[in-house]
Amino acid sequence: MKTLIVYVSEHKKNTEKIAKAFAEVIDADLIKPISCELNSFDNYDLVGFGSGIYHSKFHASLYRLLDHCSPIKGKKAFIFSTSGHPEHKHLNNYNKELEAKLVSLGFTVIGNFSCRGHDAWGPLRLVGGINQNKPDSTDIENAKQFAKNLKSKFSDI
Repeated sequence: MKTLIVYVSEHKKNTEKIAKAFAEVIDADLIKPISCELNSFDNYDLVGFGSGIYHSKFHASLYRLLDHCSPIKGKKAFIFSTSGHPEHKHLNNYNKELEAKLVSLGFTVIGNFSCRGHDAWGPLRLVGGINQNKPDSTDIENAKQFAKNLKSKFSDI
């Protein structure tokens, strides 16, 4: 299973820690959206897309990249994020918009992962932020387990 992980990690590098944990387990190539060539997806069986959550959305550069993609057939994808606030499926489903975009391009989304990240944006900076020391070792282990499950799920498909 050849895997590419496209991610954005600004400020505290929360998402990068998770992306590297995945890459360690599934031997994935890591790339930023700005460096990703559109035909890069052709060379991979599985593509992960992730970023921090900004105003309840994934980073705009992921959407810009996908806006320029041609339809893709037979590719599997997964989504991952870090955020200062927990996701609530009915209140602020962070994955919904990105998953819909991926599906509209022809990807089959086979999983998603999220965890808290240190958030010191805006006024939170005045108090040192929330979720300090996140993602922590438990989050990293959970990310590695998610990647192991992806490997087994991918081989079952």
